[in-house]
Amino acid sequence: MRQNRMLWLLDALERDPSRDKVIDALVGGVRALPLGRARDALHGTWLGHPVHPLMVQVPIGTWMSAAVLDLRPGPSRGAGLLVGVGLLAAGPAALTGAVDWAELRRRQTRVGLVHAVANATAVGLYGASLALRLSGRAGAGRTCGFLGLTAVGLGGMLGGHMAYRQASGANHAEEVPHVVREGWHRIGTVDEFPVGEPVRRTVDDVPVLVVREIGGSIHALAERCSHLAGPLSEGTVADGCVRCPWHGSVFRLSDGWNVRGPATAPQPAFDSRVVAGHVEISLRGEGQTAEEHGTGEPATATGRGEHDGHGD
Repeated sequence: MRQNRMLWLLDALERDPSRDKVIDALVGGVRALPLGRARDALHGTWLGHPVHPLMVQVPIGTWMSAAVLDLRPGPSRGAGLLVGVGLLAAGPAALTGAVDWAELRRRQTRVGLVHAVANATAVGLYGASLALRLSGRAGAGRTCGFLGLTAVGLGGMLGGHMAYRQASGANHAEEVPHVVREGWHRIGTVDEFPVGEPVRRTVDDVPVLVVREIGGSIHALAERCSHLAGPLSEGTVADGCVRCPWHGSVFRLSDGWNVRGPATAPQPAFDSRVVAGHVEISLRGEGQTAEEHGTGEPATATGRGEHDGHGD
């Protein structure tokens, strides 16, 4: 069967390295922006998922509405107003997209660059459309508006490819609660987990990060970063958190909460206990504390929290 031509073109776009130097320069520029803690807000850590798809609804919606009004005969002041509102909203939407784009994989950034160019073209066309309308050249303004909507459609198609085929912005740890079986899973003896060092284990084919703290408490999180599946076991442990080595997302070891972006979703967390010198972990239910899950105090290397059996 012949391959779909559109998919072939998109795959070719992902593989084409000709724009990589431009991408590297732009990524460096975006990362260097003095945004401070506002960068996390632009990623959408407060929302629980990327904020960019929410922000783009305003320019797309207003420009689509303007196109509908432009289909009617005669001048339309409402269409010009909608074009202007869309232009005002395009800047914040572009900024949120840029900070997300700067933390993606190479193939994703290649598609993302063309996505951005299409949207920038749309902004230019709508800017020209507004200027023409204000100067009394409504017909030319409508033409530029329809051309701008075409560019927006192309940008939206590429954005959909990034979101749904390339999983940009998706939670890469979402499947963990659906894969790990209920109950306790033995992952090794206490001595196999050096204090303060991240250790990788596997439960039901799911990689798990295990960290034993100085006080003896043992924490376990899903090991693949929710941002882009980076290996947290190769990250840095400090101040009760682990930092992803790929894009710098920081997660709290005690409950997996995403303290710092670009990750917008927390890591699935496990409860732990020590049974006869062996560490066992159990996936924590959504919103449950260790006490609610029936584990009592956190497991420690000194035996606190030990149980006689291996059941729940």
